[in-house]
Amino acid sequence: MVQATWNGAVIAESDRTIVVEGNHYFPAGSVNRELVSDSRKHTRCPWKGKASYLNVEVDGLTNPDAAWYYPSPKKAAADITDHVAFWRGVEVRNS
Repeated sequence: MVQATWNGAVIAESDRTIVVEGNHYFPAGSVNRELVSDSRKHTRCPWKGKASYLNVEVDGLTNPDAAWYYPSPKKAAADITDHVAFWRGVEVRNS
């Protein structure tokens, strides 16, 4: 089981992550939606497409843009459709 945690809270947990470029992508259904909110940030990856970001919010603290996903990834990255990855201090590890 792989967990994503920040500030003592489990943000996501799954035994079906997909690893791309060293990042675990969690199925969207495994993410605790009460602990994330939409961000206005977007970036582009040449082979994955346009990424959207989420803020992680735990106990009144916000970790801005700490998660990202590809709402409509390019064909080469189709496996990560409806999956979320984390960074910026969110710890991702096997539990």
